[in-house]
Amino acid sequence: MTTFNLIATAPMGLEALVARELQQLGYETQTENGRVNFKGTYKDICRANLWLRTAGRVLINMGRFKATTFEDLFEGVKALDWPHWLPVDAEFPVNGRSQKSQLTSVPAVQGIVKKAIVEKLKEAYNTEWFSEDGPLFVIEVSLLNDEALLTIDTSGSGLHKRGYRLAATEAPLRETMAAALVNLSRWTPDRPLYDPFCGSGTILIEAAMQGWNIAPGLRRKFDSEQWDVIPEEAWELAREEAYDAVKDDIKLQITGSDIDPYAIDIATQAIKRAGFGKDIKLEVLPVAKIKPEGEYGVMITNPPYGERLGDFDDADLALKQYGKSTLYLPTWSHFVFSPSAQVEHYMGRNADKKRKLYNGRIQCNLYQFFGPLPPRPKHQ
Repeated sequence: MTTFNLIATAPMGLEALVARELQQLGYETQTENGRVNFKGTYKDICRANLWLRTAGRVLINMGRFKATTFEDLFEGVKALDWPHWLPVDAEFPVNGRSQKSQLTSVPAVQGIVKKAIVEKLKEAYNTEWFSEDGPLFVIEVSLLNDEALLTIDTSGSGLHKRGYRLAATEAPLRETMAAALVNLSRWTPDRPLYDPFCGSGTILIEAAMQGWNIAPGLRRKFDSEQWDVIPEEAWELAREEAYDAVKDDIKLQITGSDIDPYAIDIATQAIKRAGFGKDIKLEVLPVAKIKPEGEYGVMITNPPYGERLGDFDDADLALKQYGKSTLYLPTWSHFVFSPSAQVEHYMGRNADKKRKLYNGRIQCNLYQFFGPLPPRPKHQ
């Protein structure tokens, strides 16, 4: 069966996590800055789009070559096998970017790439005109250190768009980042999970989806579903595999709270749309009054902070109150995603581990405070 070079794009700092996800799906990986390379068939394009929780998009790697002149670029692009993917009526806009390369004009680069693809398609389809009113194939040319990388986007909307969130609170946490925080916490559904600044409920929903092994892309569509080149059966088999993998008989102990009633309303709607209306509990509550149930729980949260919401004093107070609340939870582990340098001060101890990540363009740390592990069950 024919295999293709594929790329899963990764937010800065999450490359290793995306690679681990792909490896768990059975693929060999090679990691670069911002992307993880792997090989796969048509079905694997479908599987990767459905299953990747922390990746941004799944791209087809059409080819890489040196390009220091526009002639190099034109000939390199024209040499690639565009007719394999693009039908005669394909809509194929070209996006571009250039870093540390001699070809610095992105509009000119995009124009050359478009022209080269058109020339290749003219030869393949024996026509001079293309309607571009068919399925969408978004092409990107990326120039770095005079090397051109040409890709086709199979995802369409970014993979963070799961389909359960119609509205959001101010400065919401992206779904892929929320999934990453849950993944990095190593939480398992046999332990309680609590988010005291739950906002739109994204961390809670992503945890529930992981707890029930629900493929994050099951509720949405992808650009490549409209492509004739990918057999409809490939999508059907991939979705069937994902539905069969769901484990919705597992009891979840997931709770969230927020001081803002509007945020809780938004979270409630998202949780219902995601299918967890009876499994995730919410309440309007200031962080100073939280009393999560259970022992050996995991608290994963993205507290409000001034860079996002513009009120540094309130954000600082909320973080201080959170730190005090954790004193009454000696068996819990805490994972705090924040740009604040005061997290360890308010928690009263140094983090066991810190990981630099980005919330959009804001540099943050995931502060990890480990509690004791749950006791192993005694053998009968």
